[in-house]
Amino acid sequence: MTKLRLACVGAGPDKHSRSRSYLAVVKVLHDLYDLCAVVDPNESNAREAASEYGIPGVYTDMEKALRDTRPDVVLRLAPTDSAMAICVTAAQMGCNVISEIPIDITLPRADATIKACRDNNVKIEIAENVWLWPEEQLKQEIVRRGIIGKPVHARLKYPCGSYHGFNGVRMILAEDAVRVLGFGGTVEVMPLPAYAGGMMTQVQWDGSCVEFSSGLKLLFEMPPKKPVWERNWDIIGTHGYLTGDSLVLYREGHHHGSGEEERFPIESVYREIQGQRVLQAVRVNTDPVVEWVNPYNRYGISGTDDIAKAAILESMYRAVVDGQPLRYGAENARRDQELVIATKESAWRGSEWVSLPLSEITRVEQRIHEVFREMYGCDPLGDVGTQLRARYSRLSAQWTVAGWL
Repeated sequence: MTKLRLACVGAGPDKHSRSRSYLAVVKVLHDLYDLCAVVDPNESNAREAASEYGIPGVYTDMEKALRDTRPDVVLRLAPTDSAMAICVTAAQMGCNVISEIPIDITLPRADATIKACRDNNVKIEIAENVWLWPEEQLKQEIVRRGIIGKPVHARLKYPCGSYHGFNGVRMILAEDAVRVLGFGGTVEVMPLPAYAGGMMTQVQWDGSCVEFSSGLKLLFEMPPKKPVWERNWDIIGTHGYLTGDSLVLYREGHHHGSGEEERFPIESVYREIQGQRVLQAVRVNTDPVVEWVNPYNRYGISGTDDIAKAAILESMYRAVVDGQPLRYGAENARRDQELVIATKESAWRGSEWVSLPLSEITRVEQRIHEVFREMYGCDPLGDVGTQLRARYSRLSAQWTVAGWL
């Protein structure tokens, strides 16, 4: 079986980081990938990750790492603002790319990356995980089968990384948005630790009404602060609805307030494999049963997000080795980020409808570009080599402008 060589850019600061959890899944997919290099400007972090996962190449210089080890795939797990620099460089050096979400902080930067990959005949997959969680894949199948009837309304509450929430809803509905009406603001809070260090005394919130091609409307909220940061999305159909971890169906003769509903909780089925409790399937016990089966149980991969990571890694593998289409791809990830940007842009325009797709750069994106220049001293759409030499931190330009992770 053909194995692909994979270089990881971004080692993470410790063993609990997202980078290390990704490397753990890559290591388990031993018949698909060989880890050939890890790159991080902090050599100590790179060496620690290399030691933990048996990676032979340790580098602080990405271009040297790619020249020396010649990977088939680059996995970008570095800070958000590094996306264009790393992905375009990898593409120019002939490497396929898996890039952590979001696709980028603005659409012009995302488009530059997409173009670079296309021009260099390499593939790019965006590591959007939410729609690949087992429960979400089951929800998608429930709607595909028409079990809740025709979807007629949706609600979404998602904190900060709202592209995740839009992704979850879009993939259940299987349709695209056509326009957005946004609103938002800033509220005062007692001094609280900020995402990338320091303290904050104000936080932003967003909301919008998103209209889809069928006419269905989604009500979205990014609340300002805990304890209302719990994520949730509801899909309401003519015959029932999906909410949280349950399917609810209306009984015949149901009317509003009658309570004539039947709830089917999403159940997880496990079995023991080599002494480990491994997820086999998730299902709802309708008649007939609707079930999603874990294709990675043979590896012992069981955690919700580890299953999503494995699916993303396999998507790239199948695309490169077998010529299959990517499961998600950059265009889908672009649509998710476009909804986040359009929500804020509409609010900045005094809450007017904004049509999709966006036809030009928004004021929100222009401001993000300005902050990027201030933070890193280089053009966010300029020379990639200059961008690659910048020292990126967790404090993204989009967090500074819009409060998004």
